[in-house]
Amino acid sequence: MGAIAERGTPQARPDVSVVVIVYNDAERLPTAVRSVLDQTLHGVEVVIVDDCSTDDSYGTAQRLAAEHPERVRAYQLPENSGAGGEPRNVGIGYTVGRHVMFLDSDDVLERNACRNLLEAAERDGSDIVSGLCVRLSMDTRNKKRDQWYPWLYATTRTLESVTELPDLFVWDTLSTNKLYRRDFLVENALRFPKGMFYEDLMFIAEAYLAAGRITLVPNQVYYWHVHERAAAKSVTNRRHEMTNFEHRLEIHRRIDALLAERGLDELRLAKDVKFLKHDLVLHLRDLPFRDASYRQEFAALARDYLAGLDRAAYDEVQPIQAICAYLLERGDWENLLPAVDTLTNRDKISSPLAERDGHVYWCAEHLDDPLGRRVLDVTALGYHSKRFDQMFLRNVLTRYEESAGTVRMAGRVANPLGVVGPDAVLTAELEFSARRRSLQTFRFPVSAVRYEGDVIVWEASVDLARRLRPLGVVDAVWDVRLHLTADGVRTRTRITACDPGLAEGRLPVRPRLTRLVADHMEPEVSQRGHLAFRLVTRDAAGDRIQELLARGTHGAPGRLAKSGFRRAKKLRKDLTSGQSKLRVYDEVFSRLPVKKGTVVFESHLGKQYSDSPRAIYEEMRRQGLAFDAVWSYAGSPEGFPRDATLVRRWSLPYLRALAQAEFWVDNQSYPLKLTKRPETTYIQTWHGSALKRMGFDEPAWKLRGKARQDEQQRVLDRFDRFLIRSEHDVRTLAKALRLKEKVLLRVGYPRNDALVRAKRAEDASGVRERGPLAAELGVPENKQVLLYAPTFRRHGGRHGRFELPFDVERFAEEFGDRYVLLVRSHYLNHVVLPPSVRGRVIDVSAHHDVTPLYELADAMITDYSSVMFDYALLDRPMLFFAYDYEGYVNEGRGTYFDLRERAPGPVVETEEELFGALKALDEQVLEHAAARARFVAEFGEYDRGDAAKSVVDQFFSHWSGK
Repeated sequence: MGAIAERGTPQARPDVSVVVIVYNDAERLPTAVRSVLDQTLHGVEVVIVDDCSTDDSYGTAQRLAAEHPERVRAYQLPENSGAGGEPRNVGIGYTVGRHVMFLDSDDVLERNACRNLLEAAERDGSDIVSGLCVRLSMDTRNKKRDQWYPWLYATTRTLESVTELPDLFVWDTLSTNKLYRRDFLVENALRFPKGMFYEDLMFIAEAYLAAGRITLVPNQVYYWHVHERAAAKSVTNRRHEMTNFEHRLEIHRRIDALLAERGLDELRLAKDVKFLKHDLVLHLRDLPFRDASYRQEFAALARDYLAGLDRAAYDEVQPIQAICAYLLERGDWENLLPAVDTLTNRDKISSPLAERDGHVYWCAEHLDDPLGRRVLDVTALGYHSKRFDQMFLRNVLTRYEESAGTVRMAGRVANPLGVVGPDAVLTAELEFSARRRSLQTFRFPVSAVRYEGDVIVWEASVDLARRLRPLGVVDAVWDVRLHLTADGVRTRTRITACDPGLAEGRLPVRPRLTRLVADHMEPEVSQRGHLAFRLVTRDAAGDRIQELLARGTHGAPGRLAKSGFRRAKKLRKDLTSGQSKLRVYDEVFSRLPVKKGTVVFESHLGKQYSDSPRAIYEEMRRQGLAFDAVWSYAGSPEGFPRDATLVRRWSLPYLRALAQAEFWVDNQSYPLKLTKRPETTYIQTWHGSALKRMGFDEPAWKLRGKARQDEQQRVLDRFDRFLIRSEHDVRTLAKALRLKEKVLLRVGYPRNDALVRAKRAEDASGVRERGPLAAELGVPENKQVLLYAPTFRRHGGRHGRFELPFDVERFAEEFGDRYVLLVRSHYLNHVVLPPSVRGRVIDVSAHHDVTPLYELADAMITDYSSVMFDYALLDRPMLFFAYDYEGYVNEGRGTYFDLRERAPGPVVETEEELFGALKALDEQVLEHAAARARFVAEFGEYDRGDAAKSVVDQFFSHWSGK
């Protein structure tokens, strides 16, 4: 260390010293060093430290030093340290720059890294300046890029303490994308742990906590090169080694002690959360591939550390991550390995599940433990509400035998909550498909499939040698799936091979191209644990052919073939891209003649057969008009009319239908970039009157530039007719969408005709007809029906899940003997109900058309949804649960009127107020009768029950004579 003062004088001292560590990496070391020497900041030196390599790394380092004597120095450790920490420590001692950075020999610095980091350090006086790291997957053709936790680097910011940003401490634990003030390192004696993997974690934790000021900059500074196929694996690619896990746990224990010593409980909790979400998950995914002895040793190491975690961390991670950690700590391998399968394969249901006290649990064990009961509760995941054909079920291989080219296999499929009953008619078939798309698929019947308690077992014998004929070369890998059918409903499963060594063997095959390429297949297990087969050859002749093929693919013919394949692949992708479809629409389909009598209908972006487009369509059918009907659907065509042509939204048939249609009828918007032909009439029915501000009245739209606003106006100008149900719509919607008076059609909403007719029939007879829907839903005659229909929530959680803003179990307990609650979430959200409320609370979100639900409901609960304007036509009680009113009004778009002043029913903001209003629901009928009448008069004045007929008579009646 004494050499520092002798070498570094204030005049000659570099701005930055970059410590480059190397071990057996002579080939890549020059590239790393060159990335430092080529920095746009010239005051940079390189200190190379070789960790006693056995190749020519140190010789390469010495040659680089000789070539750049003023800027590069090389040193070598007398013996290998076993990890990256000690070489960096030695390097710090030899640096003379005012600041220090670290670089691995297989990575590079971005060209402006040192300049950008130094400028921030000098501007802010920071001890540490950190920039964005980018991971480059060097084994992929396009060098896939992944930014390292980019949300931390969205903007420049300076922290006086790392406690201001716990995510920085927890997630960006790299030492290499940072610039450190050298005196800061020396004064705080900051060093890497010697001979330990994950040395970065400890070093950076101590550095973060010691720093008086930290600056983050949004610039890319470090390129981390990932070589997953390298012969010598990096630490991150050797997680299967037990030493790797031991070192990770020891580093975490040291950091825990450091945080405990300083009383930083918040950082400790954040770090525990990260351990469950990230560190542990990395190792758990390897467990299915390891034998029993490895698993037991792993569990023994993990159990003690997991026991010391803050239990609050389990509530901050994904349910399956918490489940795996808990079961690992309990040593419950029977339930843990299926959980790891779901951890690896998101959405797979790997457990039979257990229902207790109205909740669904991952397993029936450990429910007497309060933590286990909390962690294992998977009710919110909605497994119990999935249909059989929607389930991705775990299918475990239990037997594998080969004989004379025939494979005999057996497996066990999870049957969660007995979704397949013991009396179900079961059939199955095995599918072998080439992994490359558009190649061959072979299917084989399964000889036996039967119900056995909480699983379904199957057995099959497949003559692969004779029946499966690969092409060879291009279809080397074959995936296996089991198609299981129960009572005519089918689901598809992958076959999990979680018993190491079970699937082994060698099957002869006859490729169609040539047997010189491959003469047999071998089973293998994919990274996700699924059974597959690979074409291989082991004999000398085959090896020679493979060598020739390898030379060919890397030579000029191979490059030409691969180039042609890539061009063909790109062409196919281009042909199906959005831009290509738009060109086809504009340049081909729009030049075809318009088909007279063709109407394209769409409701809610193709998600439903519902609303006013449905009402108009059914009125046209009722009148017996002769026309060609086309309905757009997104997702499944189930529920759409069979007497119409169905086209998938954004498909080429969809675009052709729109280009040639005489009429467009929808309630939201056809794709914004499609130009409507002059010969086509666009009838926009819209989807509801407005409480919240719309269109150009929205604050966000007012802030957009003229070009964006003009583009939006072009889209709105496609409307030839826009249906209006009140003058409120004229003052709000029409004005906000900048619609001309001649476009407005004051006829009401066709979807509401049924509501008006229902109200008239009820007034005339004094009897409320429930209709067949009540029986379909299982609603008892002696219970009233409440409909809860909230508006869309952007913050609805993962996959648009809407969390009910009141305790639904409490509702069922308090009101279940009086009411049945129907819950209909917005079509862009979905809700999950616990089994405990079954029969008392029913999810009706899947019903396309809400009108029958209105007619069934004795009262409505909503918030700000436009359903209020429709349901009011029935003159029945309404409750408005505005639990987030101030935020919705002031932080969102804003509203056209104050709901609390104009609502035709109580506006409540808490669960207690809501339940209190429900107890007094009968009183609402008379108390708010006048308010309901005023509400309908103001917001539904044109809803007279004949809107659909009026639209049809005006635009389509001339087709009656055809």
